[in-house]
Amino acid sequence: MTALALLLPGQGSQAVGMGRDLVEAFPEAGEIYERADEALGIPLREMSFDGPADELTRTENAQPAILCHSYAVWSLLPEAVKDLVVVAAGHSLGEFTAYACAGSLSFEDGLRLVRERGELMARARNGTMAAVLGLEDGEVREACAAVDGIVVAANFNAPGQVVISGEEEAVSEASRRAGEAGARRVIPLDVSGAFHSPLMEVAREGLAEALERAEFGDPAFPVVANAEARPVTTGPEARELLVEQLTSPVRWVETIEAMREVGPDRWIETGPGRVLTGLLRRIDRSLVGEAVGSAAEVSAMRERNDG
Repeated sequence: MTALALLLPGQGSQAVGMGRDLVEAFPEAGEIYERADEALGIPLREMSFDGPADELTRTENAQPAILCHSYAVWSLLPEAVKDLVVVAAGHSLGEFTAYACAGSLSFEDGLRLVRERGELMARARNGTMAAVLGLEDGEVREACAAVDGIVVAANFNAPGQVVISGEEEAVSEASRRAGEAGARRVIPLDVSGAFHSPLMEVAREGLAEALERAEFGDPAFPVVANAEARPVTTGPEARELLVEQLTSPVRWVETIEAMREVGPDRWIETGPGRVLTGLLRRIDRSLVGEAVGSAAEVSAMRERNDG
């Protein structure tokens, strides 16, 4: 390996039990979880390890839980691996994790920010989302544009995989139109709000204020922002684009393309699950990705890079 791209997962990757094996295998992971509990004043470790699932899935809990797990994995990687990272990106919530891994944002500030972000997002409950499979991006946009009411293409995750977001009736109608246009499937998502849509505008001011309170330095490596699919190299830019991300679509395919221009040889996803590794293969089967989220996977990477 000569150059690595780092991928950080977003909301939906959480699962009860996440991080338990890391803490059992590595004392330093336990210290990360202790810092998280202290920073947030909630039993994040207990919630991550033992649930209940409905509590862990709540937006304001899932976001810091995923960031904590991803950051713990990052902290456990050998320095020889970290030094190879030339570019990073995170899916929605994961963009905050990316800045924490890049040293732009402290771990504790990152946790507090995504906890507050989750609370703000959870209050904007008048909406929903659905995944549209098997249509071109333009066809999904057309289905949304033809509907009265608020509904937009919110996540461009992979070719033929676009998530729409907005008012419930508008999402339902756009889903129907997408089906008529030839979508292979349209899957309603179990979410608490219309993320990355204009309905999140009510959370924008609160998030901007929270971001202003946090210290942002320049990242150690570029982080490609979801909102504009371009590398960010300064703290002020990071802060600005994290606000924009709230109501902008996640341009994940373009994000991967922008990362590829930096020239990584391999891609690693650190955190729970392997959603982004799967999307990477759907975007370009020539890209080599590896999910590192369990104690066994961390140990394997450490052994390959011993010394």
